[in-house]
Formats: sequence, C-alpha cells, structure tokens
Amino acid sequence: MAAKGGKRGRACVVVLGDIGRSPRMQYHALSLARQVSLEVDIVAYGGSESHSAVLEHQSIHIHKMWPTFPRGVPSILKPLVLLIKPVIQVLVLLWFLCIKIPAPDVFLVQNPPSVPTLVAVKWASWLRRSAFIVDWHNFGYTLLALSLGRSSRFVAIYRWFERHFGKMADGSLCVTRAMQHELAQNWGIKATVLYDQPPEFFRPASLEEKHKLFCRLDKSLRKPLGVQDCTSTGTGEMLNKDINETVFTTLVGTDITSKLDRPALIVSSTSWTPDEDFGILLEAAVMYDRRVAAILNEDDSIQEEALWKEMQSGKQYLYPRLLFVITGKGPEKEKYEEKISRLHLKRVAFRTMWLSAEDYPLLLGSADLGVCLHTSSSGLDLPMKVVDMFGCGLPVCAVSYSCIKELVQVEKNGLLFSSSSELADELLMLFKGFPDACDSLKGLRNGALEMSSSRRWATEWEEHAKALILEVISKNLE
Repeated sequence: MAAKGGKRGRACVVVLGDIGRSPRMQYHALSLARQVSLEVDIVAYGGSESHSAVLEHQSIHIHKMWPTFPRGVPSILKPLVLLIKPVIQVLVLLWFLCIKIPAPDVFLVQNPPSVPTLVAVKWASWLRRSAFIVDWHNFGYTLLALSLGRSSRFVAIYRWFERHFGKMADGSLCVTRAMQHELAQNWGIKATVLYDQPPEFFRPASLEEKHKLFCRLDKSLRKPLGVQDCTSTGTGEMLNKDINETVFTTLVGTDITSKLDRPALIVSSTSWTPDEDFGILLEAAVMYDRRVAAILNEDDSIQEEALWKEMQSGKQYLYPRLLFVITGKGPEKEKYEEKISRLHLKRVAFRTMWLSAEDYPLLLGSADLGVCLHTSSSGLDLPMKVVDMFGCGLPVCAVSYSCIKELVQVEKNGLLFSSSSELADELLMLFKGFPDACDSLKGLRNGALEMSSSRRWATEWEEHAKALILEVISKNLE
C-alpha cells in the first residue's frame, strides 16, 4: 500500500509488555505485513522469543525497549514507584515512537496497560501526524483493582486516563461483543469486534510430531532423580537401539504407536496471576485421585510405589493417570509449585514448563484436554489460550463467567465449571475408559476440530480489522 505525503505505507504495533507473550499483537503485525503490505515496526519489551513467522518476515522490525524498574521493589516504595514509573515509561515510549522508528501511517496499541501507553501513543500520533487505533483486550483499571481494590484512588485516576485517551483514538478494536457493548454504552467508544482466532500453525499434531516433541521434553516430563510420582519412572529409557520409549509413545524401528496405558495429557496455560485461581485445579486433582480410589475400592493402605509399579507393568485401569502440564510465566508460579510439591497423589502428576513459540502449538496439538482457569478482571474478555486450544482441535474445560459462552459451546467443544468439585466430576466423566472407550471426550474433540477448521486469524482479520485500519489511515491522509 502506497501512502501520500512521502510516507511509505507503514504501521507501528505498540505493546508495553513482552512481545513474545503478546500473541494477538504478533498476529496483527503479520496481518499488516502480509495482508496490507505495510512495513511494520513493533515497539515492545523483550523477554520471550517471538514466533519464527514474525522474526523471519522481512517487513517486520522489532524494537525492544529497556525495562524501567527492576522487579522486587520493597512494598514501602511501591506508592512512589506507581507515581514515578509512568513518567519514565512515557519518556522511553516517546523516544522510541517519535525518534527511533520511521513515522508510521498508523499506531496500533494494545490495551491494557493503559497508563502511560495510551497517553504516549496519542502524543506521538499528534507529533508524527499518524492515526491511532486501540485494540482493547481488557480494561486496565479492572486489572489494577485486583491488587489495589475497586475503591482505590489510583484505580479511579487510572480509569479516567483510560477512558479519556481511549476516546481520543481514531478507531477501536475489541475482543468480545460484551466489551463492544460496554465501550459503546458507558465509555462512548465505537469498537469493532475482532475475535481471537488461531493462526495456521495451531493445528492437531501428527503421531510422528507428538513422538518427537515428547522425546524433546522427556527430561521435563520426568521428575528429577529422587522425586517420584505416577509418571516419573519406567520411561525415557532406550530399551535397545531400535526401540525409543516416551511416557506416551513407543518407536519400534520406523513404527510409532501410542501406549494404551499412557496417562491422559491435560494442558493448562497460565500467566500465574490473581485473575486465575490455580487452587481450583489442584483441589480438582486431589478429588479425582480420591474418587477414583473409592470407585475402584482400593485399600487406603496401598503404598503409592506399589501402585505405580503395577501401572508401569502395563496394567490398564477404568480411569487413567492424569499428567497436567502447566505452561507459562508469572508472579505466582513459585507459590503454586510449592503447593504442588506437597501433594501426595497416586494417579495425578504435575509439570510446569515454558515452551518455545514453535513447541507450544505442538503440545496443544498432542494433548487430550485443555483446562482454562481465566476468569477475567472485567468479565468482558475471552481467554486466547482457549482459542489456541480449539485451533489444535483440543476440547476444553473452562471456568464459567459472564461472556465465556461467546467462545465455549457447552457439550459441543467444551464444558464449563464453577468449582473444583465440578471440574473433578468432568474429569471423571470425560476420561472413564480412556483412551479408547471415552465417547464424551471424543465427541468434544470432534466439535473442537470442526471449530478449528471453520475460522482462522487471517480470515477474521480480513473481514473485521482490515477495512477499519485502511479507513483510519485514509482519513488521516486527507
């Protein structure tokens, strides 16, 4: 796209956060480059690696800002940091947006965080005579209220800035119809709904891809030496040079098979933040463990080691072992890892890990079920992790909240729960007879596969975002 006034046709994607952990903004950058043929500058913090499709695209240029404050600031200094940090961030942002990068035709900024991002981008758009679009993922003031409380003066000030500068944008995108209604009715902002959809690299994994992934993750899937659980022994050994065995698969010569006595693989992706109550999942795991033991009339005196030895001899049970793989980074990770280490479970094991942008879709495409604990600070956004899971044909059990049914179709591609007991019931129902005789799970998987084939990010973006972005750029150039 050629632009008037000497500009080349350029967009700037702004994220006051780790770009590697902002997949929606990475997908925006790819669409702006591929579908509108713009040069794209990404201004964001570094940290996690972006997807290779972003890194390798010749028209996408990533500019990494430096962090403004170290983590672990003493609590007595936090009020001072709340005041000083936005000022420094504004200066850093303005330097990148007004000096470091070429003048764009449009700034596309992720919200939240709102302060100081919206302020800095609006000022930069004035100075560089560029258009300014906000992509509303959630509300920043509701996230701040999780730690400070709704009655906090800081929260009230934050909300004023978010609303005032949000209204000054030339256009807005948002993630749900519920958020679109809230923005229109109470904020005076007209927004276009752009649902999150998975890009093409989220898809079901082949058996060969699964086996290679499990081989790469073998050390992470097995506990360190001296710590045992129901999946930590009897795997990962080379039985002979022609047989390669993982927790889930066996390779004999060139033939790969899935083990009949394998554990069910359940994936939950989390940012380890207060808006996800991970305790629900731990409690559900304990309930599953105890209820299965009761259903099978197992003697409480049976030692875990004796049961694990029996499991690894190849014996199948009506209910399988469950291996929960929890991916992500965040502030509450260590707290929950400590809680997990204190659990004594016979049939359930947990692993926490951080995966590359290429391996994460493969893990989802290899799993049997996804669990989402996202509840939303505003109740108006949808969890992108569920979108990714559906893209891989992975059914989901998700926490129920106000607008989640815009994404999860109950008993078609997933189930909802409101308590740990409900989640435990769903796990028992879905995995009874695993891996071959679990019809309910197979039905949900078919629904998720159907959904994965119907919509993709490029199609959704073409229909709902492209026209808005081109219109905003065109008006700005008049």
